[in-house]
Amino acid sequence: MSKKYMDEYRDPEIAGKIAEDIRKLVSKEVRFMEVCGTHTMSIFRSGIRTILPESISLLSGPGCPVCVTAQSEINAFIEIARMDDVIVTTFGDLMKVPGTDSSLQEERANGRDIRIVYSANDAIRIAGKNPDKKVVFLGVGFETTAPTIAASILVASRMKLNNFLVYSAHKLVPPALAALLEAEKVELDGFLLPGHISVIIGSDAYVPIVEKYHMPSVVAGFEPVDLLYAILMLVEQIRDNAVRVDNAYPRAVTREGNERAKKILSDVFDTVDAAWRGIGIIAGSGLVIRDEFSSHDARKVLDVPLREVEDPKGCCCGDILTGVKIPPACPLYKKICTPINPVGPCMVSTEGTCAAYYRYQE
Repeated sequence: MSKKYMDEYRDPEIAGKIAEDIRKLVSKEVRFMEVCGTHTMSIFRSGIRTILPESISLLSGPGCPVCVTAQSEINAFIEIARMDDVIVTTFGDLMKVPGTDSSLQEERANGRDIRIVYSANDAIRIAGKNPDKKVVFLGVGFETTAPTIAASILVASRMKLNNFLVYSAHKLVPPALAALLEAEKVELDGFLLPGHISVIIGSDAYVPIVEKYHMPSVVAGFEPVDLLYAILMLVEQIRDNAVRVDNAYPRAVTREGNERAKKILSDVFDTVDAAWRGIGIIAGSGLVIRDEFSSHDARKVLDVPLREVEDPKGCCCGDILTGVKIPPACPLYKKICTPINPVGPCMVSTEGTCAAYYRYQE
């Protein structure tokens, strides 16, 4: 396995050399999926596709947490925002995601108290300053952000700040990868595994899936050279007829991950089956707040029901999130669905595939 580029990830001249190595090794058409939304943006922004051989197709996967949040959960967020004596706190990506009949942005324009925050700690401070209000933090994310949300619940519990609530819509990535590989429509030759998530869960977390489904996989960083190096490692696995989890991001990712963060997750959350937009129910892929912290669980305290609803008519976000289609294949793309007037979340989020195509693709 080539390791000569491991310490040269900041040298832009190395990119061409790696691309040349890739071209020498590729002997057939292959389809690789970058699972992470940040990878998708980095690939587009750096023009990686333009220096790869045409025989390599890069597909975007379900690595945008806002994008995979079920329509029923988006509607629940809007319903919470409409409640009296409630302050909703959220990351900015959620604001424009369309629900069935509104969005958080529209609700704020209509006078609802919805505030963009940069961390759950900001929401805790808001709760401390507004003891007569229920302050709800909308917890959308993967293993990367979930530990910080879990820590905020522990802090609020110690402070007896019972007006601080979290709506947990967190998702776990490894079960989603298994679900993708079970799907008949998805055809892949390798995974570019997410870097930030792998910092938390470790590269070994993917081994059972990779071995079961015989899928070459490489953990990738976020610099252009990181991504090209990971693609080279995938091509090397295919050349060698090998199946394993390689780590092209060793400066940040270890085999075991962050044990402290994983313990916080298990202390605060239980795993449950969860609905993913475009994929459906995935066993053991969601996180809910454990009973001992139920006083901070917005689902229980506010008794918000999840009503089954269909995704927006004509929206192809589901097929795009699973790599079945690319955005230009959606009949709504750039016609009805734009960043100003999004139909689905893939056009809204800064990690959304449609947003990446719209911004960077001719």
